Amino acid sequence: MKVLVTGFDPFGGESRNPSYEAVKLLPDRIAGATIVKAEIPTEFEKSSVILKRLLEEMEPDIVICVGQAGGRSAISFERVAINLAEARIPDNKGNQPIGAKLELDGETAYFTNLPIKAMRKNVVAHELPADISYTAGTFVCNAVMYRLLYLIDREYPDVRGGFIHVPFEPGQVLDRAPGTACLPLPTICDSLYYAIEACVTNPFDSEENAGTLQ
Repeated sequence: MKVLVTGFDPFGGESRNPSYEAVKLLPDRIAGATIVKAEIPTEFEKSSVILKRLLEEMEPDIVICVGQAGGRSAISFERVAINLAEARIPDNKGNQPIGAKLELDGETAYFTNLPIKAMRKNVVAHELPADISYTAGTFVCNAVMYRLLYLIDREYPDVRGGFIHVPFEPGQVLDRAPGTACLPLPTICDSLYYAIEACVTNPFDSEENAGTLQ
């Protein structure tokens, strides 16, 4: 089994992005699966081009894209991506779409086919924080997740894929408001490790209720 794990380059004036920094720390094998790591740009269009090329070249069984969600206090397993690009800040190429569709012939939304409840359960079982999220935003993270699931729907039906958001790492919050949430890179990496472990060993998700009231 082969698992492709991607992270983003820095954006928004940051010098580092904990998504790829943590991905780089992952071992080359987890639960018997080969782990392939790649960095993708924080750009609406180029990220999807590179992601599609990686799928073609690497032929992974599982694709997990990782991105930063500054302000969150735990890693977040994203349940759904929407067919919308709306950027509060420009991407790294200066693109700042407003109300644009990501794929003109795509569905309004796509749901991950990763066993995210089982993945969260395994992370929490190792005493690390993890949540299930029902919004991936409308920036490049959502775009990458949406286009990954679009490709799976149209071209790669046997591939499982989804998205994980990670918090700031401590060096990013030094000049932010006191109490801004963050996690050390080794902790983020450990969380990703246990998430991937559960993904590899669980072909089906658990049946527990993970809904929210808000």
